Amino acid sequence: MKKILIISIVILIQNKLAYSQFEAIKSFQKDIIKNEITGSNVVMIYKEGKVVFFNAENSNLIGDKKINNQSYKPYEETLFPIWSMSKPITIVAMMILHDRKLFNIKDPVKKYIPYFDNLQCKSEDESIGTYECKNDLLIEHLLSHRSGYGYVSFGANVPDHRDPFIDLDEFVKHVANRPVNFEPGTEYLYGINQAILGRLVEILSGQEFYEFLKENIFDPLGMKNTKFYLTDEDRKKFQPLYRKAQEEVGINLLMPDSGESVMTQNFDELTYSQGIKKQLGGEGLVSTFNDYRKFCEMLLSGGMYKDEIIISEDSFKLMTTVVTNHFISGGYDDGFGYSYSMFSLQEPMLDGTGSPEGIFGWSGYHNTHFWIDQTNGIYGLFMTRTTPFQIEIQKHFRSAVYKNIN
Repeated sequence: MKKILIISIVILIQNKLAYSQFEAIKSFQKDIIKNEITGSNVVMIYKEGKVVFFNAENSNLIGDKKINNQSYKPYEETLFPIWSMSKPITIVAMMILHDRKLFNIKDPVKKYIPYFDNLQCKSEDESIGTYECKNDLLIEHLLSHRSGYGYVSFGANVPDHRDPFIDLDEFVKHVANRPVNFEPGTEYLYGINQAILGRLVEILSGQEFYEFLKENIFDPLGMKNTKFYLTDEDRKKFQPLYRKAQEEVGINLLMPDSGESVMTQNFDELTYSQGIKKQLGGEGLVSTFNDYRKFCEMLLSGGMYKDEIIISEDSFKLMTTVVTNHFISGGYDDGFGYSYSMFSLQEPMLDGTGSPEGIFGWSGYHNTHFWIDQTNGIYGLFMTRTTPFQIEIQKHFRSAVYKNIN
């Protein structure tokens, strides 16, 4: 009896220590609500094979939706637009095809998509305008954002991915008719590359992009709610957007000038229509917290999920190797370089969050974020829905984790 009592006391002390260990993360979640940065948000920390922290913090703001905390069980109901966290999924799709030897990263894109024959480059001399590019646009340039194509929202001369194109083929055809900003492969420019890769997946696999993702990634990982569309029932579970008045949303869309922060469902920007064929691999997916944490677990395991190989060790290494160093790219943030559509921390001192060298991951436009730390067997996942995008949210998140986790 005495032995049982001692064990119970030890467990109680351990639980209290574990609880206090993560208080900084809970404080971070509460602070970003209190300071009118986000609405409801949810966090998970996974370490050495198990979930060590899970918490959903609800804002109780008018119009917000509650994210239930189910005692460390990931919440399965709320759907989030993950925006650019779609990109690593598209990269994994390409690595699956790479494992099947259906392409070489050095292949010219025009080999598979003839629209890119005679690609034009923008000249620095305005009197010339454009000229036929000397360099071929290669698949590796799309994978690493070194094609020269940007985003229209960042001022690039490219088609707007939010416009109602029929399918990926039509969208890519319009992209190919626009000049790239520089000779392919010579610089880094964040842009619409994954939309082109989505079309390439269709051509190489003979399947619609979503069907390929579902068969080769979503079904094996059990990602049942990750897709490009929303049903009527899904829309009831779609997390509303938190934003302040007077901030631009997309192009020429303004919130009412109320001077207050609001929750809204009126500014989704993408339609998420059922039957959509323009399936954007760079920003088009919606997902749940529970779905995406499985994708993170697969990345943490180097391309495996449970006992199933999703991508090979060689392809995993290829997609996570830095292509653009932080001092060349100008940095995702100080100290970060870029691999295939993900950041990779090269200089921890410049980052200043306590994160170790080699972590990799990405974020979404509405401030979702994940990172993978293979050295310490950790991944972190954060989901909310708020604009504008603020790099400080993820920095504070990672700082709260690494300054407190043992």
